[in-house]
Amino acid sequence: MKNVVLGVTGGIACYKSCEIVSRLKKQGFGVDVIMTQHACEFVQPLTFETLSARPVVTDTFDRNHPWEVEHISLAKKANVFVIAPATANIIGKIANGIADDMLSTTVMATKCKVIIAPAMNTNMYENPVVQENIAKLKKLGFIFIEPVAGRLACGDVGKGKMAEPAEIVEKIKDVLSEKHDLLGKKVLISSGATSQPIDGVRCITNYSSGKMGCAIAKNAADRGAEVTLVLGLHSCQVPQNVKVINVGTTDDMFEAVKDNYQQNDVVVMAAAPSDYKPAQAIKNKLKGNSIELKLEKNVDIAKYVGENKKDNQLLVIFAAETENLIENATGKLKNKKADMVVANDVTKEGAGFNVDTNIATFITKDSQKNLDKMTKDQLAVAILDQVLELSK
Repeated sequence: MKNVVLGVTGGIACYKSCEIVSRLKKQGFGVDVIMTQHACEFVQPLTFETLSARPVVTDTFDRNHPWEVEHISLAKKANVFVIAPATANIIGKIANGIADDMLSTTVMATKCKVIIAPAMNTNMYENPVVQENIAKLKKLGFIFIEPVAGRLACGDVGKGKMAEPAEIVEKIKDVLSEKHDLLGKKVLISSGATSQPIDGVRCITNYSSGKMGCAIAKNAADRGAEVTLVLGLHSCQVPQNVKVINVGTTDDMFEAVKDNYQQNDVVVMAAAPSDYKPAQAIKNKLKGNSIELKLEKNVDIAKYVGENKKDNQLLVIFAAETENLIENATGKLKNKKADMVVANDVTKEGAGFNVDTNIATFITKDSQKNLDKMTKDQLAVAILDQVLELSK
């Protein structure tokens, strides 16, 4: 049985932590709860003891239990350590190596993954000191579940509410089930759409949401890879624990990829850069009953990488087609000198842009694999599994 150690700190969101324990127990996890003294002012330890069926630890020097070094015992027992809610105070303590209570001491002693779900007033969360502490912990490998915006207990409206228990539990499950088969690998991923200015107010772009590339980036990071994400226009959540380079035009994306691809073992071109751009950029807003645009071809980023990559690098490209899927995708594989193409017919229901699912075919020089409809998160896993096969 996997064991979760849940740290609960002093905030009104403590009541949500009760649901976290309940959900984890129902799904077969063991749960040990550590509460700070301030947390006990919001929810009584008895509540957590009833839900977890285990004693709650509140005092570093409590003698009402069989003798053992409690903080070391719990630190070793944890398969994953979660702090929810996490106040600015506990985040600051951990970031600066302070261990002056049972929770901070136990966190300091654990070697497992630590998940932190902040909850605080908006102004506190946005305080540069808090943000610096969060950035420091992220760099050290701590996993953060971003708070959400809404009406807070103090009456303010803004970002600071703890994520919902269901989301936190799903993240716990993801961390406990994740593979580490990409540890030591560097992966560069492009994602999203690019934008080409027509005039001062208009642009050419496409329907890409960035969901596929961000899903690949998240899964690669979860599996231990060092991930760089070159991100254009998007309407999806950006994964944490990855380096993000934001870009606008196709030329911007090209420069970012060109500057970074050589340092990576795997390059995944999941973006949908604009293939064409106006031949001449116009500063002011165009007016008139009709407008004629002359378009010219944009740089082919994937082809550049394919022609210049080293023998030990893998290039994965995407082919979003509306007809002759296999023929067109196979042609792209050869033309761009890629190692694998992920092909999909965007006219099919449940495939393509702005949906959470996809129907893909993997094509390499030696094989073709047709996949059923699946979520983009599931497809991200399948793509990286295939990348590992190709790298053997």
